[in-house]
Amino acid sequence: MKVVSIVGARPQFIKAAAVSRKLREQHEEILVHTGQHYDYEMSGIFFDGLELPRPDRDLGVGSGSQGFQTGAMLKGIEDVLLAERPDFVLVYGDTNSTLAGALAASKLSIPVAHIEAGLRSFNRCMPEEINRVVADHLSELLLCPSDVAVSNLAAEGISKNVHLVGDVMLDVLNWAKQCADANQSAILDRFGLQKQAYLLATVHRSENTDEVERLWSILRALNSGDEPVIFPVHPRVRKIIRETGFRPEPHVCLIDPVGYLDMVALVGSARLVLTDSGGLQKESYWLGVPCLTLRTETEWVETVEAGWNVLVGSQSEEIVKAVNSFLPPDSRPALYGDGAAADKCVNLIGVRTEAEPIGLVERA
Repeated sequence: MKVVSIVGARPQFIKAAAVSRKLREQHEEILVHTGQHYDYEMSGIFFDGLELPRPDRDLGVGSGSQGFQTGAMLKGIEDVLLAERPDFVLVYGDTNSTLAGALAASKLSIPVAHIEAGLRSFNRCMPEEINRVVADHLSELLLCPSDVAVSNLAAEGISKNVHLVGDVMLDVLNWAKQCADANQSAILDRFGLQKQAYLLATVHRSENTDEVERLWSILRALNSGDEPVIFPVHPRVRKIIRETGFRPEPHVCLIDPVGYLDMVALVGSARLVLTDSGGLQKESYWLGVPCLTLRTETEWVETVEAGWNVLVGSQSEEIVKAVNSFLPPDSRPALYGDGAAADKCVNLIGVRTEAEPIGLVERA
């Protein structure tokens, strides 16, 4: 069986690292990188650190408006699919690459498998929400990380070929923790950090970067304390910081994006994570580090319900208050599977090409 896998952004590289290893044991995979994240800091360094196979096709789309970027991807992916004629197209998550892959495949009547199906923020102002909703409704095989995701699909009338498999990011994290443990002291020493004595912050979502005042409010919160803050800065955010003249206080350390293993080490040793990233919300939880989510809603509601994640939005006062007061509970229930999601996804893709849809929600 031939599968074309579509990736384009850092979170998708992480997920594909788990699935591609398993997929290539049984099937032929054509890995397509759209180029949504295109420079080494946002792309190449992740392929290196994750031991992910190099892309078979790199579309080199780069940055641009939502419409330009998605349209260029749609054309490029369609060309690949016409040339390769795969049995399945595999998409991940909720980026423009996800939407373009699902659209291109469905228009060519090629079945789509969506890993991380069923997530909802219920905020249609988020581009990611539109992408994930459309991708789910175009997909032939929906591979969900949680019971909540399954329920979300059922509420939208999607119940056929829906499978609860867990989160493939946990598969990668379990592999990475062993490597990160050996590398932990090196990354901490590089920035002069002590375990549990610094904050880790990331900001990248358009809701926090397109409105400069929201971004400045978050940055003011980081500036307001005296606890060390490590802030790997997305290139788009660095550009805004430079253009608007933000000056970090000495305790706020702006660094370039780091590879996955270094990021796992930084998260695992932090006292607290502040982020608008969905992936970091989960990784913080799995690593036992409390998280403040710089948004007013999250797709990963289970982490909030477990008491390890708090939605603080972008207001400086709320962020500072939570930084100084938030304590998680003593217990931390297992969430998002058992670390074997990639095997389940690959097995279901193989079964789906050989059999008619069962028409029921399956717990793989």
